[in-house]
Amino acid sequence: MKLVLLTVGILALAFAGIAIKIWSKKDGEFAGTCASQSPFLNQEGEACGFCGKLPEEQECRKDAVA
Repeated sequence: MKLVLLTVGILALAFAGIAIKIWSKKDGEFAGTCASQSPFLNQEGEACGFCGKLPEEQECRKDAVA
């Protein structure tokens, strides 16, 4: 029972931390969420599949259609 309570408590802290981060960011957006920014996920230098951003671009494209 202690393990279940500990697990639930840790998960609650994680969700609270994510919620606080979203709340504190302007427009509720995370910075740098495009997979094209990660050299480990994008070894070929392809554009982001979600917004079309190239690895050289800094900001996510706001006019992207999901």
